[in-house]
Amino acid sequence: MMRVAVTGATGRMGRSLMEACISTEDLALTAAIVRPESSLVGAKVGDLIGNKEISVVFVDELSKAINDFDVLIDFTSPATTMHNLSVCKQAGKKIVIGTTGLDDQQKKAIEEAGKEIAVVFAPNMSVGVNLCLKLLETAAKIMGDEFDIEIVEAHHRHKVDAPSGTALRMGEVVADALGRDLSECA
Repeated sequence: MMRVAVTGATGRMGRSLMEACISTEDLALTAAIVRPESSLVGAKVGDLIGNKEISVVFVDELSKAINDFDVLIDFTSPATTMHNLSVCKQAGKKIVIGTTGLDDQQKKAIEEAGKEIAVVFAPNMSVGVNLCLKLLETAAKIMGDEFDIEIVEAHHRHKVDAPSGTALRMGEVVADALGRDLSECA
């Protein structure tokens, strides 16, 4: 049984991740981390999601739950993710990162951490988006410089980062396929 911690647990994605852990065989939600100022610190996750069987209590710092999980799932903010990456690295814990808006230095730190701990990092975990990335790569290689490729995105009003990590990754894939640097293509 893989013991899972979710950080940003009360956000939209955090709630979805917790529910997915609870409903997936061979996974156990064993820690839930929220912001220190959250009114839910000390409350039970089960009370929030309507499942009284879940007795995991919200904590306000990852280090308080460090012995309670095998892998951390982090879809938070760049600063929080970098802090959590450091904590996981020091403790030898696995981490799954879906946070977007990371700069090149932060991405490099994630790559370096991956040499010491297991790291999964992707701006979008969707099978459909990852298929789209492969199709974009193929299309860019076939079309080459004969065509302009433009990425247009739309999101719900609660989207924090724009452009999204998915749109940026799409741009990187196209630029790489054409042998260019995305920063020079804007």
